[in-house]
Amino acid sequence: MMELLTPLISRRHFLETSTVAAAGLTLAGCEPTEASGETLPPSIARLESWADRARPITTNERAARVENAKQLMREQRLSGLALCGGTSMVYFTNINWGGGERLFTVVIPIQGDAFVVCPAFEEDRAREQLALGPLGGSQVYTWEEHESPYERVAQGLGDRGIKTGRIGAEETMQFRFSNGIALAAPAIDVVDATPVTGGCRGVKDAHEIELMTLANEVTLTAYKAAYLAMEEGMTQGDVGSLIRSAHQRLGFSGSASVQTGEWSALPHGSITPQVIREGTILLIDGGCGVEGYRSDMSRTFVLGQPSDIMRERFDIELEAQTAAYHAAGPGVLPEDVDAAARKVIEDAGYGPGYTYFTHRVGHGIGMDGHEWPYLVKGNRTPLIAGNVFSDEPGIYVPGEFGVRLEDCMYITDSGAELFTPQSPSLEDPFGGWDH
Repeated sequence: MMELLTPLISRRHFLETSTVAAAGLTLAGCEPTEASGETLPPSIARLESWADRARPITTNERAARVENAKQLMREQRLSGLALCGGTSMVYFTNINWGGGERLFTVVIPIQGDAFVVCPAFEEDRAREQLALGPLGGSQVYTWEEHESPYERVAQGLGDRGIKTGRIGAEETMQFRFSNGIALAAPAIDVVDATPVTGGCRGVKDAHEIELMTLANEVTLTAYKAAYLAMEEGMTQGDVGSLIRSAHQRLGFSGSASVQTGEWSALPHGSITPQVIREGTILLIDGGCGVEGYRSDMSRTFVLGQPSDIMRERFDIELEAQTAAYHAAGPGVLPEDVDAAARKVIEDAGYGPGYTYFTHRVGHGIGMDGHEWPYLVKGNRTPLIAGNVFSDEPGIYVPGEFGVRLEDCMYITDSGAELFTPQSPSLEDPFGGWDH
């Protein structure tokens, strides 16, 4: 690898590692950005913004999501769905609302119009955000600081003829909120709404796939640009700055964790300060957001020449990732996708079970970095077209190093498709990728 990098980076050296980590990238031979004067390596400075490629989700699309939720509510015998601030609220309503101790909820009933319950002093802000989505005309029930918000929820349900039955509370709602609703409306059962929220969000449409394709391509492009600027002696912070800067040049916010050597054997890394050395494994894991949709990608490589055992484990890892990808498809059980990758790793001597491959093969991804479905033993809910998830087996040998390759893929009517090409080797981690 070092031979490949030399023409690009040999003339650039850190002035002082500690200074760079604290003050940003300051590399000899780097080019200043037009906006801030920050100096960037040529591989990053030449990147141009892709922001205009991202098409926002429309109000009509969110309205269709609400109708889809109502259909799933009917199937689950729910009379309504209660959302709190977070991803699902954004997904259905385009309302961005933080958490806290005060109840703010959007309730979507089976019959009648949706309504909002919020603190009285937040009413203007609530209406402002409601206007940004499909529920702009919704009734707002307010409560003063000394009053019960849960009685307002019961009132809103009662006004729509819902006095018995089941109301679904989304999975991120605080217990005190769902319990408060249950106590205020004792004839109504408050149950888990994941079959509705997960049922909607776990199946992506063509527009969502488009946004996630862009997010993954942005991250792969940013990773490669950062990789071409890496040098021995850089710290984790230096590499992380390169990756963030590359994402920013492409018009999006993105980042990655960086682990080297023995610390790469910890799947989620270590806070131990680390420095890049030639001949040592480097594992990066991160992504970006595009109109609320996430990428998640891991790459493992070496500056300089990898050892034979590094190459061997990388090749096993690549075979395992490929096995999971080929196993995935509509009607396939998630646990069978996990098993396909795990068999490759176990057959190569890195087993049994979770001995060296210490986690599931993949997680769903969309507006959250981790969401439905999960590719893990015991999950026997068949995959369907529109499911999106990571494919990230790993081999982690404590005290030595870890290898993980992660690309995201989505289920089609005929199989699975990767958003980005796999990494071909330790020496050439990005192959011919040039976007």
